[in-house]
Amino acid sequence: MMLVMATVALTASAQNEVGQLTLQPKIGLNLANLTNVEVISNSFTKETESGNLKGDFAIGVEAEYGVAKKFSVAAGILYSRQGTDFGTLKIYGAPDGSASEGWDKNQYNLDYLNIPIVANFYFAKGWAIKAGIQPGFLLSAKHKVDGIGATKSEDIDYKDASKTFDLSIPLGLSYEYEKAVFDLRYNLGLTKVNKNGDDSNKNSVIQFTVGYKFAL
Repeated sequence: MMLVMATVALTASAQNEVGQLTLQPKIGLNLANLTNVEVISNSFTKETESGNLKGDFAIGVEAEYGVAKKFSVAAGILYSRQGTDFGTLKIYGAPDGSASEGWDKNQYNLDYLNIPIVANFYFAKGWAIKAGIQPGFLLSAKHKVDGIGATKSEDIDYKDASKTFDLSIPLGLSYEYEKAVFDLRYNLGLTKVNKNGDDSNKNSVIQFTVGYKFAL
């Protein structure tokens, strides 16, 4: 294993050249969530710290410019599907007069056009840590409810109740081998998703992408 690791380290390319501009198409997986999701039923209201992770995808392109030997700046544009999954407890009345409890499955589907702007520090051959800022623009927002019992499945347009601008801080780590780039980031949401009310729902996204970098 040590021999394999040494071979990989020796064959990895330099990745960052001063004055070089590169372009990187990328695609990947989102594990998205919203903080402080409010779960409401017809019997009680309960606030939770967060919903459940929702798997989806991101796709886009990123340009990078080498400023110094170990430092570069990059800006990209990504179509990113985000949101969360959670459940809502409801009481259902049966024809015989009895009542039963059941959980509705809820899903917020939030589609953004994100513009990540990050600084990259190459601390070892092939490896870089990154941090920056990411403005995002809401393209669509849907609240999907898969009901249990008497409730039917619904898909509700939620865009009017959502903020059209989102701001996040991307923090991450990447590894480049030859021209392939493996990038893992956590996007920490700073702005509320909901437009009205006192809800403090913010985006929280773990994002893993694979890209192909080539010089322009």
